[in-house]
Amino acid sequence: MAKPSSGTVNPHSRTGVRIVVAGDQGTGKSSLIITAAADNFPVNVPPVLPPTRLPEDLYPDRVPITIIDTSSRPEDSDKVAEELQRADTVVLTYACDRPETLENLSIFWLPHLRKLEVKVPVIVVGCKLDLRDENQQVSLEQVMSPIMQQFREIETCIECSASRHIQVPEVFYYAQKAVLHPTAPLFDQESQTLKPRCVRALKRIFILCDHDRDGALSDAELNDFQVKCFNAPLQPSEIVGVKKVVQEKLSEGVNERGLTLTGFLFLHALFIEKGRLETTWTVLRKFGYNDDIKLADDLIPPIKRAPDQSVELTNEALDFLKAIFEAFDGDGDGMLRPRELDELFSTAPECPWTGIYDDAAERNAFGGLSLDAFLSEWALMTLLNPTFSVENLIYIGYPGDPSSAIRVTRRRRLDRKKQHSDRNVLQCFVFGPRKAGKSALLNSFIGRPYLESYNPTTEDRYAVNVVDIPMENKKYLVLREIPEDGVRKLLSNKESLASCDIAVFVHDRSDESSWRTSSELLVEIASHGEDTGFEVPCLIVAAKDDLDAFPMAIQESTRVSQDMGVEAPIPISVKLGDFNNLTRRIVTAAELPHLSIPETEAGRSRKQYHRLINRSLMAVSVGAAVVVVGLAAYRVYAARKNASG
Repeated sequence: MAKPSSGTVNPHSRTGVRIVVAGDQGTGKSSLIITAAADNFPVNVPPVLPPTRLPEDLYPDRVPITIIDTSSRPEDSDKVAEELQRADTVVLTYACDRPETLENLSIFWLPHLRKLEVKVPVIVVGCKLDLRDENQQVSLEQVMSPIMQQFREIETCIECSASRHIQVPEVFYYAQKAVLHPTAPLFDQESQTLKPRCVRALKRIFILCDHDRDGALSDAELNDFQVKCFNAPLQPSEIVGVKKVVQEKLSEGVNERGLTLTGFLFLHALFIEKGRLETTWTVLRKFGYNDDIKLADDLIPPIKRAPDQSVELTNEALDFLKAIFEAFDGDGDGMLRPRELDELFSTAPECPWTGIYDDAAERNAFGGLSLDAFLSEWALMTLLNPTFSVENLIYIGYPGDPSSAIRVTRRRRLDRKKQHSDRNVLQCFVFGPRKAGKSALLNSFIGRPYLESYNPTTEDRYAVNVVDIPMENKKYLVLREIPEDGVRKLLSNKESLASCDIAVFVHDRSDESSWRTSSELLVEIASHGEDTGFEVPCLIVAAKDDLDAFPMAIQESTRVSQDMGVEAPIPISVKLGDFNNLTRRIVTAAELPHLSIPETEAGRSRKQYHRLINRSLMAVSVGAAVVVVGLAAYRVYAARKNASG
């Protein structure tokens, strides 16, 4: 594989590189900058130079460079700090004839950059090479190795002489290169290996280029890859040479079919070790990767939706995921074990199902996911973060247009008017006081055993599974548990109920205070829906049906149900495994969103007021119409009377 040609147009998204030069007083900062810009060593140097721009065509990448000189005066330290924090890369200078200035890099300058949280590449430059004492000749590697071990942000070290024009252009070439082709995302200097995210991206690229899926890049496939990335074909002798280099170092890097993935990765590690990072970066960028080795934003279609619309996977995407599941289910047991799931996502920057997704779907004793559970995880990810979902579909090889993988559903407000929801993924908010049985409900929904011990939920938690509805497609139901302490935060957002298809209010039927808190939450949520226009169907769940109900439970629940116009509480016992068809009832209520909407007293009064106003307006308009008709009749009568007279 060849280097990118030096005549290429800027392939980077960057419009410029800002290099800030800092270091002790008298280390040659300003002289270095003037010599680089004017190709002339200055006789008189001002204390601090204004921003200096290098010609765009000075280096192969053709990205403009702006160099910022900094003052060494203590009173200017705040301004220097500000410039360092705006830098794309920092050049730290020391004077080769003054060892104390080199020591000051590790004593002051490098710790200072860390204190300022400047997280950009650093180039260490020894200036005034021509003035160094010839009796103290020590190699740059010997001098810098311990410092570079301590400060991994140092990308390159170089010595130069502005007065003798030794390696001055190279200083800013390496500084620019550290920004455009950084080492840190690709390569671990300590272990001398490619970083995991780089390996995963290169693996995806290898698979995309392996058109016949035989696990190796043939000569023709290698040539296509070369043309795509570098706009130039490889000669047959060059292909032989590439494979020979790999085979000499790594026998498994080449087989009878061509260059293997192991060989492909070895080549890139070799390029990086030899300082040819631009080769690997050119490949990554040609396949749409950004500096974080993730797909660039412009490759993922923007998704526009109203707050009460949600996003679901299309049948096309679901068919692809079913095929992928089958392909990675190596032992054909109908389950994806953790190892198989890791392999499936091995071409993504990392497995996306961490955090809230990690504990959201049903798994077997070995941590495996069934097809339903696998698709449920995708349904949840698409609901919560559709852009991230599409991005991961692309990583694992979705072949179609990314926009064909998703659909935006109809607005929930319109669903209520049409009296039906055609969503395939339904989100249910689960409210209730502590110890009501919310977590037990979620656990049972994803096949977890009942536990007597109580572990309070402190953050929102999700559980997702398939619910089979007779005569319909499978529905994916997402239960979102909202802790009692989290309700206020949720309702601080006016649109918090917009994404909710149905709300469930759980209480412990043996505890009167649990019922009271749950019914208060019902009124609070109903009021919020009425005030914001995002009303949601609601169901009441009487958990722990294996315990005796508190006195007056039936009378109290009947009163609230009738007053608010919702169904009577649904009794369940997670402990006994008696769920009273709860999940089906949740789905059915969500599909008929005009029913089961609770009405508060304030909401009723508001509706009566609006009805009264509408009737008054109707009476006024009818009265006005009668007057107009009467006036017209009188005019006709008067006209006829005049005619007969």
